Amino acid sequence: MTLDELEQIANEVQAAKEKSPRALNVCVAAGCLSLHSDAIKSALEKEVQRTGVNCRVAGTGCMGLCSLGPLVNREPDGQLLKNVAEADAAEIVEKLESVPPERLLCSREQPFFQRQTAVVLENSGRINPEKIEEYIAAEGYQALVRALTEMAPAQIVQEVSKSGLRGRGGAGYPTGLKWGTVAKTIGTTKYVICNADEGDPGAFMDRSVLESDPHRVLEGMIVAGYAVGASQGYIYVRAEYPLAIKRLQAAIRDARRLGFLGSQICNAKFSFDIEIRIGGGAFVCGEETALIASIEGRRGTPRPRPPFPAQSGLWQMPTLINNVESFANIPTILRRGGEWYASLGTKKSKGTKVFALCGKVRNVGLIEVPMGTPLRQIIFEIGGGIPDGHRFKAVQTGGPSGGCIPEQSLDLPVDYESLKEVGSIMGSGGMIVMDDSACMVNVARYFMEFCMSESCGKCIPCRAGTAQMFELLTRMTSGTATPQDLELLEDLCDMVSSTSLCGLGQSAPNPVLSTLRYFREEYTEHIVDKHCRAGVCECNHLAEVSA
Repeated sequence: MTLDELEQIANEVQAAKEKSPRALNVCVAAGCLSLHSDAIKSALEKEVQRTGVNCRVAGTGCMGLCSLGPLVNREPDGQLLKNVAEADAAEIVEKLESVPPERLLCSREQPFFQRQTAVVLENSGRINPEKIEEYIAAEGYQALVRALTEMAPAQIVQEVSKSGLRGRGGAGYPTGLKWGTVAKTIGTTKYVICNADEGDPGAFMDRSVLESDPHRVLEGMIVAGYAVGASQGYIYVRAEYPLAIKRLQAAIRDARRLGFLGSQICNAKFSFDIEIRIGGGAFVCGEETALIASIEGRRGTPRPRPPFPAQSGLWQMPTLINNVESFANIPTILRRGGEWYASLGTKKSKGTKVFALCGKVRNVGLIEVPMGTPLRQIIFEIGGGIPDGHRFKAVQTGGPSGGCIPEQSLDLPVDYESLKEVGSIMGSGGMIVMDDSACMVNVARYFMEFCMSESCGKCIPCRAGTAQMFELLTRMTSGTATPQDLELLEDLCDMVSSTSLCGLGQSAPNPVLSTLRYFREEYTEHIVDKHCRAGVCECNHLAEVSA
């Protein structure tokens, strides 16, 4: 495949659209599918066929504003329709050449759309994820062809380093540095792994990218394989993501058909293939050494490091591991240049970040913003604020490994360093907003129960420590805890974080530590007054009985 051949495919796609310029694009990502958007798509197709209107009906990936789904985008005027139902199909088709039904109109001028910067999500909701030709028409695989025909592997690593991209899986390790380490490590065989084992409660970033733009991830992995000298790639994806798996499988077949995977890709002396490995849903397999063990067919438990996977990973060979979003950034970085990417974000946190914005916020959905965007702007402008007359209380970032950030920190810029300063982390991108109906002791208990349940049990600090911390938090919510229990909880936080084997145990105390730091008075109320100000804990009932 050459650049000229890519251009020819793109021209064919464009010519087909010019023959039928009007289109109704229906979101068929998991969120809208759960609201039967597939039935809406079928109803629109039948109505177009019945009326004989010259109009294309197609499925696309996530359009972002999930709380107003099912969503339908109308071309060529770009009108977005919200809360669409099957019964609306006839009226939508009837008014194709006029103003859409007012009740369905969703303005793209609102801050939710205007305050975002799409890099990873530039194709989401705009192309059919099951047609490789549409990805090519959106400049897809250009970065790969240029890399193989115009760049040496070291130049690619240099460009990625220049971009300042840091691992989007949570740790924030410099991507270029990791690629360079694997490239320099001597090994007869090397591997590239995409970590799609997204297990944080409330997180759906990787799932949406895989469902909406799978070829972007494949292209990033193939480029990575060429840059580090690998010949085989694996995508480790959760079994709970059947739609993502289905679209990945189709994308891999199409990439092989057009010669982007297999032997002598683009007539270069480079061969690379990708296989999917399906995980059983263990949260700990998001940790890279546990993930490697699972791919190898062993129980998914972590091992001590060093050696790091870059030196000794899959089958003891040098292995590059990045997550979905990290690979999805690569095509744009190579197309537009590392310096362009580095112009986005902050001094130490470059580029953009995709977040799954959910919880007590009006505009639940998938967003992408430059690093350094303040929390206040994300929650109150993009997110539309807190619904039902409630007040903002906290936002939890980083999943079970993160922390709860209070109202006084709403002007905090969202980047790796700033989040760490307030006791949280970036994580993979989950962002859960809580209002004044949330009890922070109960929130800490919820996340501790999750960590306790997901502990692999290999090391005693995590296995026993999380269970004891959960028991102490349960006593507090039930009204049976003593002041000594609070002291013990704090001691356990220090022990578990300092002595656990892997990141799951080391970060498990974070939700407890952050809620103690900013909402300590709620712990005191539960223990001393047997009172939960949010009214959700059993201690209130105990206080009533005592009275």
